[in-house]
Amino acid sequence: MDALAVVAVFSLCWFAIGVVTGYAGHRLPLTAIDHDTWLTRLRSFEDEGRAYDRLLRIRRWKDLLPEAGAAFRGGVSKSQLPGRGRQDLERFAAETRRAEYVHWANAAAGPLFWIFQPLWVAGIMTAFGMAVHLPFVAIQRYNRARIMRTLARRQGPSGAGGLASPNAGGNQLPT
Repeated sequence: MDALAVVAVFSLCWFAIGVVTGYAGHRLPLTAIDHDTWLTRLRSFEDEGRAYDRLLRIRRWKDLLPEAGAAFRGGVSKSQLPGRGRQDLERFAAETRRAEYVHWANAAAGPLFWIFQPLWVAGIMTAFGMAVHLPFVAIQRYNRARIMRTLARRQGPSGAGGLASPNAGGNQLPT
């Protein structure tokens, strides 16, 4: 198989992986994404999202990448906040978790290429998956951290309102 055909086949594979993981993420119920898990929990080194701006200058480029949250019927675009109310922000935070799960799943698909390709090709495909999807993961985490800071500020210092601290790992939408 010539190089152009290999690139075409791998491109189709990555596209198929993206569609499958995107649809699977789209089908997640709100109860699966209304709270942080061990994967989506914001870590202290992220400094409530500020580290992404300091180290990656994420605000400069995040809006240049495509956003496909509304690709499937009933999906939610994350290109703009749906509103500024508490429920709008909490729903947006939940949708960032959905997108984060999808991009982690895409990045994790790289090892599938190890099944049927030489090691050097599989290594390139794995690196490609990580390089393409980790920026999207960073964007979701950055945006969610900003939202959680805003919600925590609105809640006030008393802790009233039932929302956990952005780094506590218990961020949950009201049911």
